[in-house]
Formats: sequence, C-alpha cells, structure tokens
Amino acid sequence: MSYEDLVKKGNSNFDWIRPINEWDPITLNYTSGTTSAPKGVVHSHRAIFIITVDSLMDWSVPKNPVYLWTLPMFHSNGWSFTWGMAAVGGTNICLHKFNAYNIFSAVDRHKVTHMCGAPVVLNMIANWPNAKPLKNPVHFLTGGAPPPSAVVLRTESLGFIVSHGFGMTEVAGVVVSCAWKEKWNRLPVTDRASLKARQGVRTLALTEVNVLDPESGLGVKHDGLTQGEIVLKGPCLMLGYLKDPRATAMCMKANGWLYTGDVGVIHPDGYLEIKDRSKDVIISGGENVSSVEVESVLYTNPAVHEAAVVARQDKFWGETPCAFVSLIGKANSEDIINFCRDRLPHYMVPTKVVFMEELPKTATGKIKKFWLRDMAKNLSPPKERSRI
Repeated sequence: MSYEDLVKKGNSNFDWIRPINEWDPITLNYTSGTTSAPKGVVHSHRAIFIITVDSLMDWSVPKNPVYLWTLPMFHSNGWSFTWGMAAVGGTNICLHKFNAYNIFSAVDRHKVTHMCGAPVVLNMIANWPNAKPLKNPVHFLTGGAPPPSAVVLRTESLGFIVSHGFGMTEVAGVVVSCAWKEKWNRLPVTDRASLKARQGVRTLALTEVNVLDPESGLGVKHDGLTQGEIVLKGPCLMLGYLKDPRATAMCMKANGWLYTGDVGVIHPDGYLEIKDRSKDVIISGGENVSSVEVESVLYTNPAVHEAAVVARQDKFWGETPCAFVSLIGKANSEDIINFCRDRLPHYMVPTKVVFMEELPKTATGKIKKFWLRDMAKNLSPPKERSRI
C-alpha cells in the first residue's frame, strides 16, 4: 500500500488528543536489538521538542532542505528528523527500497542536500562500482555505530560531507557530535577521516556526558586510552522502557545518569570515542580487545566489503577474535589474518575468518552481532594455541 492510499483512508475528523503537560508521552520507539531483545522506549513531548531543535542546530540545517530518507523513520523517529524536516520546511524524498543505485539516482534527480544513515549506508555508497563524484555536495550525518575511517574517507572523496554523532533510542537522537575544528582542515585526509570517526562532544540537548570507571564509578582520565562506560545526563532522556521497570532501573540510576552500555574513552581534547558495546568486548588472555578497532583495520583492506568481529571461545586464551567478512575482491583466510597481523598487536588479530555473501542486519541496518556470536559458538575450537 502506498503512502497516498493510506492518506486517502485517513479520518479527516480525527480528534487529536492534546497533551496535558510537556511530560506526557508522545512516541514509542523500539531499540534495534543488536545485543538483546528490543525494548520499547517511551519519550515525552518535552524530550522530543528539545532533541528536534537541537538536531537542527547542531547539524546547521537551513530552511527548505531536500532530505533523502535512507534512515528508517521507525528508528528513533529517524533521529527526530521526521519532525525536524517539517519545522524547517524540508522536502522529504522517500524510497520504497534503498540501494546504491537508487540513492545516487535520487540525489541527482531531486538535488538532495541532506541525508542520514548508519555506517552500512556509507559503506554501500563508498563501494558501489558505478559511483561518480557528485555534482553538488550532500551533507551526510551518520551514527548508530562507529564508522570506520577508511569508509568515511572513500565516501567524502565522492563529494559527501560526512558528519558523525552518537545517540541512541533512549535519547531520541544525536547528543554527542564530532564538532569540526577549522585547524583540522590542514591535516592529511587520512588524519581528518580518523578524527571524524570519533563521536565528539555533547550537544546543547545534553547536560553532561562522561566515561565512568566500572570499579570506582569516577570519570576516567582524558588520555584516549582509559576505558569505561559512557553515561549521559540531560532533558532528552526517555521516560523509561514500556512495562519494564527492571530494565529501566538498570540503566537509569538515582544519580540522574543514563548508563548506555557502550565502552569508550575521552581524548585529551575532550572528545569522546566509542570503543565497543560492553557485550562486544573480547577478553583474550586477560587483554580487552575492541571489536570496533579490529573492524576498522579490516575495512582498510580493499578486498573487504563488510566486516564484523565477535568473540570465539578458546581453550587457552579464553576468547579470541573471530571475523565475519563479505568481500568485493579476492582474499582467503590467510590473506585476511596476515593483513591484520601487519597492523595490529597479535592478541587482537582474528584467529578465524568466516566468509559470508552478506552479513545479517537488523531492520535499522546494524549488523546482528548476537547472531554472529551464536555462529562463532558452533565453530570447532582450535586444537592448539591459536595465536603466535
């Protein structure tokens, strides 16, 4: 059924229920469910208004933009740009199905100025063999997972202006933004891409952001190395999970912080960088391995199209990295492992590479790591020490 057909069936005399106050619920969103079952997130009118205005300001969205929807509207309300585009008089370009051909065709036909999407969309654009440089620049806001710097570099070489931020369904939009500094424009392109892959600093919608040590509960050193859990505080936080007070209490503590379950560091310049989801950290021989860092290296291999790294049980080391890869070129397991060995400490190198035609994804375009973890459990364990 088309959108137009649905509108024709609508009741023009529908009696809208107006909120009694700004804390009344306005929307119910569901989390992506990449690490567990999706949870219903309830947001208030107040939170949605704040995050919508904040998102327009932080991304510097002008009036009358032309916005291409590759980010699902059901995913945190399209990061609140469903309301945002209406507020600035934007033109919404919707696709029945998005792929690289449809994206480039819509950009050219409708003179698109803005679009949002997960890093998987960036990767789709960057690796399309028929991609040509854009006639006019397109602002692309990405989030939902840390984008590999190699993918950012390839996408920007086509004329997309990539902005990067961090948010989650529980805060209804982007609340940490990689605010760009003018002096970074003088750096080599590879350095610029690495900086842009960081999540950044809080936006105005957020009161505080911090990374807390799991043992002491105090903020970690701003050294870009010391890891902890990312916590958020501000007026755009959810009211709670629908009919799930236990899950709500586990992440929304009495001190006002929302505990995200994401592991990150803070650099000396105050910029936040996500290292992993807490459930995705691989503990190998007592060392914490960031699956995101290993994936970033895999994406620099020109033969790799998609990559995801999860833990694989190991009798000697406890866990070792297992890489799931789809290819756009020719490579075998030994090629991939040697490529990583030349660029990573040996304890971070995948001991197993599994090739797939396409990695499994959620409806929001995120890779289903819980599926891959189950697959890794069923792989036969190594018969000897699995790394040298």
